[in-house]
Amino acid sequence: MRQYQRCINCVMDTTDPEIEFDHEGVCNHCRHAKEVGKRIWFPNEQGQRKLELIIQKIKSEGEGKRYDAIVGLSGGVDSSYLVYKAKEWGLRLLAVHVDAGWNNKIAEENVQAICKDGNIDLEIVKINWEDMRELQLSFLKAAVPNQDIPQDHAFFATLYTYAVKNNIKYVLNGSNWETENILPGSWGYNAMDGSHVIDIQRKHGERQLKNFPIMNLYKLKLYYPFVKKMKVIEPLNLLPYHKEDAIKELESNTNWRYYGGKHYESIWTRFFQSYYLPVKFNFDKRKAHLSSLIVSKQITRDEALKELEEKPYDDSKVSDEKKQIASKLGISIDELSALISSENRSHSEYYCTGNTFLYKQIFKIHKFLQR
Repeated sequence: MRQYQRCINCVMDTTDPEIEFDHEGVCNHCRHAKEVGKRIWFPNEQGQRKLELIIQKIKSEGEGKRYDAIVGLSGGVDSSYLVYKAKEWGLRLLAVHVDAGWNNKIAEENVQAICKDGNIDLEIVKINWEDMRELQLSFLKAAVPNQDIPQDHAFFATLYTYAVKNNIKYVLNGSNWETENILPGSWGYNAMDGSHVIDIQRKHGERQLKNFPIMNLYKLKLYYPFVKKMKVIEPLNLLPYHKEDAIKELESNTNWRYYGGKHYESIWTRFFQSYYLPVKFNFDKRKAHLSSLIVSKQITRDEALKELEEKPYDDSKVSDEKKQIASKLGISIDELSALISSENRSHSEYYCTGNTFLYKQIFKIHKFLQR
């Protein structure tokens, strides 16, 4: 059995089975994050210049069109702050909110508030609940780590569909290096792989999906960027982005409210990250989130360690949360507990486009063409 070890720089440890440490005890995640940061993170005057040029280009190419860009709006901090700033930059946005059935009420109110305050056009797309429920149960039966794939896949497949439908070239994305520079690959799998979604549904589902939006990695890497000429822009990497400051700014200047944790704008995501992953796989996503903040110097390692002394979930609330989740899925609490207790499986036990030779070659071509 592998001896327990924790990085001396961040709080990632050997609960990530693929973690590696150098002779000083610094993990591969820290080293990789810093290398990536050098290429994409510019929270300074250089970033400001880059951002101004991008905004100018987006506006120029949007002339004669109804919208300059499209953005997926969850009601969380990142996407809400991005929409708030984009309005400040004078961009004409179409915001798309995908309701997969798990919305936190505060997040729903945030979506409406941000769009109302900024006079942003908003499309709310509801995913067929029977399809969503069916797929969510299939993933639970598959016993894989990333139980957020059904939601995430629906979000992005819908967003890209609306971009094409409205002839929008630029997709603004709230992903950012400062708060997301560390996320172990062993803890999940690419949510954009529609073939992976279909394979899990085929093996564990009780019926075919009727209206669930499906995309695939080939579309993502070839069709959208090179046929439709779409570009994904991550503006938060080109300005100082400190989450606590962003929350204060949103709360001071809009009717936006905080909902309690990273990606907790979804009832399912809160349960999945705080309970399912730590209990079933011993994966505590707080370690990755906190380590990202350590690397970007937003918090200290001691502050992160103190937070990790607390359980990722509240014992007094777990029973009610399980009851809520089980009721929503139409199963008993015992059935939900049995699914969580079932034998763990890896995503690689199901079809993964990302592992195929063809996709790896296409990915190389994609990176070359992007350069």
